[in-house]
Amino acid sequence: MRPVQAPCYNPPLFPMQVITMSQSDNPARQNSHTLWGGRFSEPTDEFVQRFTASVNFDQRMYNQDINGSLAHARMLEQAGILTNVECQAIIDGLESIRADIRDGKFSWSVALEDVHMNIESELTKRIGPTGKKLHTGRSRNDQVATDIRLFVRDAIDVLASELTRLQYALVDLAEREAATIMPGFTHLQTAQPITFGHHLMAWNEMLDRDYSRLLDCRKRLNVSPLGAAALAGTSFPIDRHFTAGQLGFDMPSRNSLDSVSDRDFAIELAACGSLLMTHLSRFSEELVLWTSTQFDFIDLPDRFCTGSSIMPQKKNPDVPELVRGKTGRVNGHLIALLTLMKSQPLAYNKDNQEDKEPLFDLLDTLLDCVKAYADMVPAITAKKENMYLAAKKGYATATDLADYLVKKDMPFRDAHEVVGKTVAYGLQQNKDLSELSLSELRQFSDSITEDVFEVLTLEGSVGARNHIGGTAPQQVLAAVANYRILLQQR
Repeated sequence: MRPVQAPCYNPPLFPMQVITMSQSDNPARQNSHTLWGGRFSEPTDEFVQRFTASVNFDQRMYNQDINGSLAHARMLEQAGILTNVECQAIIDGLESIRADIRDGKFSWSVALEDVHMNIESELTKRIGPTGKKLHTGRSRNDQVATDIRLFVRDAIDVLASELTRLQYALVDLAEREAATIMPGFTHLQTAQPITFGHHLMAWNEMLDRDYSRLLDCRKRLNVSPLGAAALAGTSFPIDRHFTAGQLGFDMPSRNSLDSVSDRDFAIELAACGSLLMTHLSRFSEELVLWTSTQFDFIDLPDRFCTGSSIMPQKKNPDVPELVRGKTGRVNGHLIALLTLMKSQPLAYNKDNQEDKEPLFDLLDTLLDCVKAYADMVPAITAKKENMYLAAKKGYATATDLADYLVKKDMPFRDAHEVVGKTVAYGLQQNKDLSELSLSELRQFSDSITEDVFEVLTLEGSVGARNHIGGTAPQQVLAAVANYRILLQQR
């Protein structure tokens, strides 16, 4: 049989849905309809019922839950535990439930606690006692562990695709601005001239590491817990390789205890996400600075900005600012997940129900932020003249003058001192190095000749750094070409 096709991760179909208790949710009647209540002599307290339920947020895993159940049912048929007729009834029933959920026609019940029990209970209503056979050889513990891995895997695939789209946008913009000169900064002070294209490709390098980390995280999470059951495995003759293959996992997990209690993959994803958001936050800080009147290096289109309620002249870069702010939110989810797991004994504990809300919000936040940037970057307009004039300030070619003197056989430390004195003179005269006359420059070294003005221009400075990783326009275009090949190979 063909493997179950896992649908793409999507933002929640039921964001912040409030689920009200139906008559069947009345705690006085609860033990008569729960799928686990046989051992209990009194109903669960109404508050505890609401307190322990997770269906309000884990219902968004319905696609993954149904896919896992389809694979499990087919495996049970292969093992002779279900007949072909029973298996087909389960498949048809689950697909009808999926359609109703997708169309907003499914009634969720808090009394049934979670997405798993809601779907299984509805399946039994629709196809009769055969629905009760679906849970043979599995537990909610391995079921939820499977669902969440499938959900995170789908989310990583979508996020990686959006990252690639953002990288394409950066590469395209870098190509357009390969020769656009701007000041490069250290300590936020003018350091040396660079090209805007080179700066954009630095952003791209950060994102490329983020992409690589996501794929690495995906590789480690892509093992199937299904079949680990509650914690020790099952006595039924299951085929875990079959279900792993059906669900697109690389292999079954190797230890049943670890299978149901492991959330390393969620923590690792949160760590990857925190780094990604740190990078987007750094981009945001620069965009905020560059759009300010004081810098005025770029323009963002109006559709990515907002105005002021009181100051009519304002155009606020709200998208970059909000992305910068959401970094703390994602970092907080990483800490929450680390703290959640830090003291848990093996195997599964109810604590792990608390993994989903931070994880879901983290994924939604990452996807929204990357999408916002992928949409916004192509629309960035460079104010080339302003960038160029800013690069002429702050003696950005001082290092080029030192390098020039070294090439005239002056030791670098002596050249450094000569240039320092030249800069001090320029400050007194309110002149840039390129504005000083030859006679003024020769006050500080007889080695300086007419050819010095070739290296004191901004164009000469960036053009001289013509090596792999350098800021020269030729190197920017080479980096763009190389990245286009890499992106097309994904």
